[in-house]
Amino acid sequence: MTLFINDKFMLQNDKAIELYNQFAKDMPIYDYHCHLDPQQISENKHFNNITELWLGGDHYKWRAMRAQGIEEYYITGDAPPREKFKKWAFTLENAVANPLYHWSHLELSMYFDVHELLTEENADRIYDEINSYLTEHHVTTQSLISQSNVNLICTTDDPTDDLHYHDEIKAQKDFKTTVLPAFRPDIAFKVNEPCFAEFIDNLSKLTQPIHNVQDFISSMKQRVEYFHEKGGRLADHGLATIDYQNYTQDDIDMIFEKAIAQQPISTRGQAQFQTFLLKELSRLYTEKDWVMQIHFGAIRNNNTKAFSELGADTGFDSIRDQHDLALNLNRLLDMMAKAQHLPSTILYNLNPIYNDIVGSTIANFQNNSAIQSKVQHGAGWWFNDTKRGMLKQMSSLADQGLIMHFVGMLTDSRSFISYSRHDYFRRILCTFIGELVEKNEIPDSAALLEKLITNICYNNAYNYFKLI
Repeated sequence: MTLFINDKFMLQNDKAIELYNQFAKDMPIYDYHCHLDPQQISENKHFNNITELWLGGDHYKWRAMRAQGIEEYYITGDAPPREKFKKWAFTLENAVANPLYHWSHLELSMYFDVHELLTEENADRIYDEINSYLTEHHVTTQSLISQSNVNLICTTDDPTDDLHYHDEIKAQKDFKTTVLPAFRPDIAFKVNEPCFAEFIDNLSKLTQPIHNVQDFISSMKQRVEYFHEKGGRLADHGLATIDYQNYTQDDIDMIFEKAIAQQPISTRGQAQFQTFLLKELSRLYTEKDWVMQIHFGAIRNNNTKAFSELGADTGFDSIRDQHDLALNLNRLLDMMAKAQHLPSTILYNLNPIYNDIVGSTIANFQNNSAIQSKVQHGAGWWFNDTKRGMLKQMSSLADQGLIMHFVGMLTDSRSFISYSRHDYFRRILCTFIGELVEKNEIPDSAALLEKLITNICYNNAYNYFKLI
């Protein structure tokens, strides 16, 4: 039987096979956005079993298991690790045509030398084989990162984090991967939620007493400077929607006072505060020459019963739509550009119907000759890091901008073996470009194609972020 994960996996034309093997396959990884735990990296955590490594925190797999009819006891509950693994194997056997089927078998092949299809029938044996492998090879967070040829990792960190694990990682001279923090101030936008007042209290303890919105921005500036001292050069923002709403200083003062007092804020007020805060933060990022990332378009925790029982980030989120996105996005970027503090920016839309809106918008704000594609259309994110999602994003980017300058794939994952998705992306990229070559839509020029593939796989990110 031919191996499922083989040299031609996902490479659907002869040129794709050539491009992947000559240019893409062995490129290092520049993981500029992920959710890996810096504590686990610092402590070089050893994994006792494959269930802990493979299923812990992976809401992609959890959603599939629920669709298979698996009880929550075997998903996020207290079932023994072996039983959880067997339930996942049963689910995976039924997940053909889902990217999880590809990712999981890539991970088995790349990290554990398992080349057979995982099924309910062989789950017990493979569980024992992989656990023996984990022990015999002393598989740890750092060994997995090194095995994946990762040169750089940017974690995702709250503005109030002390970042001491990043200091510890930096001091470990035998670990060669650079690990840097990235500023993620999502909580600072949540003026209509109780967590905002708690955040302000914690922030004031780290910086200065915060009595008003001016103090708040001053404190945020101090935290940006703290992250900068620790090597951070990226910020990221997870926004449900992109909102632009005119405001006055009196508006913002009143909204802030209400938020501290935990009084309700109108929808318009929330949009005004988002506009205000993005303007202020973009100024701070520009001063520090940071890259600003914005992920938008998720509607989270939709199953309220499950949320009350399991909490956030457990697999009950969906793609959101938005009225007047194009107008809001253009006005937001224009506000920053007009104030001369639009930083290098990456936009990630969760709803793929907005690909061309994002692509045509970013083309309006590329007027900086010193930076190639200063405003980027980010890689397919979350529900779009699939073959279909990646192809849609790259096709739109090629239509609307310059795919030659695309900064490429990111992990955006909590899993230490999700680096296989970079290989997945590279195979899809090579098939996409190879098909265009074979259709004579791109010249069959070795120099041109090498530049294109290596740029997207690694070089563009290296040059754009300037972190190592």
